Amino acid sequence: MQQSIFEKLKLSGARIGVFAAALWLVFIADWILPADLNRWGITPRDLGGLWGILFSPFLHGDLSHLLSNFLPLMILLALLLATQKDGWLIVLQIVLLGGLLLWIFGRPAVHVGASGLIYGLIAYLMAAGFRQGRFGPAIAALVVGFLYGGTLLSGVLPTVGEHVSWDGHLTSAIAGGLLGYFLTSSSQDAVNIVDIDRQ
Repeated sequence: MQQSIFEKLKLSGARIGVFAAALWLVFIADWILPADLNRWGITPRDLGGLWGILFSPFLHGDLSHLLSNFLPLMILLALLLATQKDGWLIVLQIVLLGGLLLWIFGRPAVHVGASGLIYGLIAYLMAAGFRQGRFGPAIAALVVGFLYGGTLLSGVLPTVGEHVSWDGHLTSAIAGGLLGYFLTSSSQDAVNIVDIDRQ
């Protein structure tokens, strides 16, 4: 029997909790330990900076940086896991592709924070939701568009300020949009598959 969106969300709650705890534990460790963990962020075109592709979503400059990312990230993860199959694989794909694009094209700086993942999730949910044409993903796309559509448009521009990784937002949004469009099937594709099977 197929699970409802709410059942999926309930089952995914523990994993989201673990992810949330990891964000806070890394921040607390960075605050307590004498080492500066933020040096493990993405440093474009530096071989050592490649490690930042995996680490940067868990690193934040200060408490306000983490707080500004925390709630949107939790909401978007919940929507993703409730409406998409293999949600955590999608998260990993967004992190890897968005981070790699930033490493290739980004400004020469150390890029940290979960905002790149946030922009990737926004773009993914909107692209996948409208392409799939199913009720759950479509509603998620509309909710994301209403809540974060303006943020998506404004946060990928250099005008947000030099201290903001707008290029990280942009590359992750591109990654999320591409993954959401090309790795999901439209409702028309699903009908064609059924028609082929019937022949």
